Amino acid sequence: MAWPVWRRVRSLVLSFPPQPPFLYDSLDQAWATGHGFVGPTNNAIEVQNPVPLGHGSFTWKMTDLERKWNINTANEPILQQAVLLTGVDPSEMTPIIGSILNWRAADGNTHHMQGADTEFYQGLEPPYEAKNGPIDDLAELLLIRGITPELYWGPSSTNHTPGAFQQRAGAFAQPQALAYEVGLADLFTPIGNKVNINTASAAVLQLIPGIDSHMAEAIVAGRSGEDDGSLLLGPYRSVNGPGGVSRVTEIPPVGPIVQMLNQYCAVRSYTFEVEVTAHVGTSERTYYATLVRNNNNPKDIQVLNFHWKW
Repeated sequence: MAWPVWRRVRSLVLSFPPQPPFLYDSLDQAWATGHGFVGPTNNAIEVQNPVPLGHGSFTWKMTDLERKWNINTANEPILQQAVLLTGVDPSEMTPIIGSILNWRAADGNTHHMQGADTEFYQGLEPPYEAKNGPIDDLAELLLIRGITPELYWGPSSTNHTPGAFQQRAGAFAQPQALAYEVGLADLFTPIGNKVNINTASAAVLQLIPGIDSHMAEAIVAGRSGEDDGSLLLGPYRSVNGPGGVSRVTEIPPVGPIVQMLNQYCAVRSYTFEVEVTAHVGTSERTYYATLVRNNNNPKDIQVLNFHWKW
């Protein structure tokens, strides 16, 4: 049942890119809400959830990865903002940021201030080496010096049981569990393009240098409301242009803010995580996949990874 399920989800949702003038991706569209219509207005297809299929049915949930920052492209200022936002003690920020940068560095000889490298990890039990390459699974952060489960998961850390990445020696663990305001898992993803200002949370937007909580909340509030054709309500149509974030007059001065947003943000999403639960009789299985949409060819949707659990 797995591949018929994925073909149905891809064909019903992602194979139909937004139609002009709606060339943006937002949380009020069918891929995010699980209901509505996709395709051209004169021949639209209704999105169903749950979806009947053969002798069973399936339910699905889709989220875009551009709602978070790509940990592999986040520069030092972005990482600084992230660690600051979590509420980490300032004295611990430099070692954590340096260790993340060392872990990502393709050149094993690169060393950032106070950052741990392979020599440090080899002294742990069990020993392991620094990645020295892109982070493929965000949970790799739990292998990096100074990043505890509490810092990784944030307020929801008590909802997660320790996994393989969390079985580390106590050499750099916190002496007690700390309560962080937001977790790194709420801010980052291992893949994705520019941050989508139509789907990003206020916390994610605060990672942009110069954007404080008031500005971020105003940006999020500004994309609410139903589109009335005026370009003044609803999702942003662009970052810097008609229907862009500059319409949020609560943010002074608009110019410098839009310039920063234009550097880091967009209004489109290209990578998606999909969770599908299939039901046949009394049996149930949940599938997970990461999909990439090629907007130049809507039928070209690549499956980057795929797995399931009972």
